[in-house]
Formats: sequence, C-alpha cells, structure tokens
Amino acid sequence: MKPFDTAVIFAGGKSSRMGSDKALLPFGTHSSLSQYQYEKLRKIFNTVYISAKHNKFDFSPPLIADIYEQSSPLVGLISIFETIDENEVFILSVDAPMIEKEIINQLYQTALSDQNADAVIAQSPQGLEPLCGIYRRSIVPLAKEFLELNNHKLVALLSKSRSIYHLFDSNEPFLNINHPSQYEEAKKLFRS
Repeated sequence: MKPFDTAVIFAGGKSSRMGSDKALLPFGTHSSLSQYQYEKLRKIFNTVYISAKHNKFDFSPPLIADIYEQSSPLVGLISIFETIDENEVFILSVDAPMIEKEIINQLYQTALSDQNADAVIAQSPQGLEPLCGIYRRSIVPLAKEFLELNNHKLVALLSKSRSIYHLFDSNEPFLNINHPSQYEEAKKLFRS
C-alpha cells in the first residue's frame, strides 16, 4: 500500500513561452516530462492520472479529459472531480519536475491538521504554487462559480476558499519549466 491515494498531473497547458509542448519534452531517462512525472508519482500514489485536453502521449496513462471547452487549470480541477469519485487529490503541474516525496509528505501532514480545508497548497518564497497541492471536492461549487464568471485564476479561487498554505523555505524544488533556459536548468539540476 502506497502512502497516498490519488494524484493528477496537469499537462494540458498551451506552452506558449516554451515554443513547443513542454509536457512532451524529453526528461531524464524518459521520453517526456509527462512520463517522468507519471512514473515518479506512481511510486508514491496508488493511482495517478494525467489531466489534458486530449491524449497526446506516447505511453498509456489513465487520462482525465477536460469536460469544458475552455483551457485552464480551473477547468482541469472541475473536470477531475466530475470524472473520478475521490474526495481529495494531489495536483502537480507537469512542468515542476523537482517536486519530490518529502514536499508531498509535508503537504499531507498539513492537510491532516485541518480536514475541513478546501485545499492545502505549497507556498515557496516566490509565492503560492497552486499546481502543487491537495484539493478537496468541497472546493468544486466555488470553482464552478468562478467558471461561470470566466475567472480562471486558481490563486483567486484559493483566496476565496478555505485554503491552507504550507510555507517552504526554498524556491529550487518549485522550478517551473516555462522557457527553454528553465528546461536546461532543470535538466542540470536533475543530473546533479
């Protein structure tokens, strides 16, 4: 039995700053960042899904397709809870490959301290990391209100919900791969 139940990797972004789909970039010994994240989280969680608009992957992960036509993490979040029958899921962005089990453990320890929180989110020195956290089904009604208002900002949703923030003291694990230079930096960190 693995320590945690369900994780979802968000891999549906447009990758406009990267110039190509970052979810499909090679990483480590894997053919893509998506596969790297999937294999890493499978060692920690009983079930791992990938959230995306469609199946674009060269391996066969369980997929949660967006139910709504808009593209945003908010749409992904609502689609998860409308597709699977879980009360809480860990969400991680595909482009944050330096997140390891220790960070996930700390988030779950914080989640145990308040079973009524809608979300438990990592906060690095540079700010909130809304795509590294535990989301509970109780956030869905508010998320749908935000969708109706066409407000897709997860940070705004979190500010209006009962969310807890777990402060970490380093930015390094939260390196996001948005530009080619960050991709190269992440590959160097991974090798070291």
